[in-house]
Amino acid sequence: MQISSILDYIDNGHMALPEFQRGYVWGREQVRGLFQSLYRGHPVGSLLVWATDASTATHRGDGKLAPGVVKLLLDGQQRITSLHGVIRGKPPRFFDGNAKAFTDLRFNLASEDFEFYQPIKMRDDPLWIDVTEVMQKGNAGIGAFLTTLSQNPENLPKIGEYVGRLNQLLGIRDKAFHIEEVTGADKTLDVVVDIFNRVNSGGTKLSKGDLALAKICADWPEARGTMKTSIARWRSEGYDFTIDWLLRSVNTVLTGEAKFLYLHSQGADEIASALKRAVKHIDTALNMIGGRLGLDHDRVLFSKFAVPVMVRYLDSKGGHLDAETRDKLLFWFVQTGMWGRFSGSVESFIDKDLGILEQSGGNLDKLIGELRLAQGGLRVEPGHFHSWSVGARFYPVLYMLTRMTEARDWGTGLPLKNNLLGKMSRLEVHHIFPRARLYEANYARAEVNALAKFCFLTKDTN
Repeated sequence: MQISSILDYIDNGHMALPEFQRGYVWGREQVRGLFQSLYRGHPVGSLLVWATDASTATHRGDGKLAPGVVKLLLDGQQRITSLHGVIRGKPPRFFDGNAKAFTDLRFNLASEDFEFYQPIKMRDDPLWIDVTEVMQKGNAGIGAFLTTLSQNPENLPKIGEYVGRLNQLLGIRDKAFHIEEVTGADKTLDVVVDIFNRVNSGGTKLSKGDLALAKICADWPEARGTMKTSIARWRSEGYDFTIDWLLRSVNTVLTGEAKFLYLHSQGADEIASALKRAVKHIDTALNMIGGRLGLDHDRVLFSKFAVPVMVRYLDSKGGHLDAETRDKLLFWFVQTGMWGRFSGSVESFIDKDLGILEQSGGNLDKLIGELRLAQGGLRVEPGHFHSWSVGARFYPVLYMLTRMTEARDWGTGLPLKNNLLGKMSRLEVHHIFPRARLYEANYARAEVNALAKFCFLTKDTN
């Protein structure tokens, strides 16, 4: 099928993106390479689509599907989105990503190179033409380009070549993709996702969370957008979470299980209610962790997968804990981070901890006892701080101790506590001894960057 026809299919609702597909991730270099290959006639691969009934198809975006059979893109999203963005001058309706990746693509009529707009290099050079403008004006616009070029006598001998190259550029719209179809009544969502993962083995495979979300969106189309709203809010507050991570807490609230397969049988109303409760309890957990422990941003928020367990516990208590229970829950949270409780099989350990809470009637001592038994003790030794870099497991512990034990800022003398909320009072990491001096004294890199040599200062002092 010709590229121009594929783009018409997308605009008319005959081709779309399935709900389980992830967003647009290509960068400018990949877009430039695609157009360079198409212009030179190099192979750019085929497309794989799922032909299914539009009335039951769950697709990305707010555009309406045409009645009848719709083709859902399984393989080729990045290429087709890039082509639509450049040729149409705007992303398709299912777009979710950074539109700058395909904005302002230019083509040089002399060198036949594609590059993105650079003002100093291209502003006064008529040989650098806007690819989108050429595509939108079509053959009728070639005359205007030639008129501009003819104003410089040096271009006149090559006008014929330039016309040929403009036509070759426009010919990209007529290039054809071979399209393979997956169709048939036996092609359920599970089967199609498995096919997608096999075809997309070189890229990012869909997770079990993606499949669960796809099934949820089939009954509740607004689910993804609702979750992304909470993700965006947390990101603005300094936490970098994923939809998979949020969905894990939805699962623990609703089913008391970690595995996403338990969500498949839940209805839209139940999911919506569980999401609302999960977001509320996550906020509560983050407030406790940030306010009581001082762990107030993503880099120091270790043990993120302890949060779904905390959310389940908070939900069982109606979201309210007394001070003693709160501190015991936070003690467990810190211990899971220090000893890497969830660094292995996440689902297995979440399920184990949820089971302990269920069987013990919410006894946190049992939860802590399991951690002590698994670790062989919870005593912290000086050697634990011999590890190095801010990625070390005990880095958040050092940050927490700084925030909660009234360590003082070297510059202002103020206690470095969790109530320093001003912009210039946010803590920053600093080496006590200059690294250059330590290297001069022949200290090894691991010693120079050991956690014990870190200190925290306010932004103003640093």
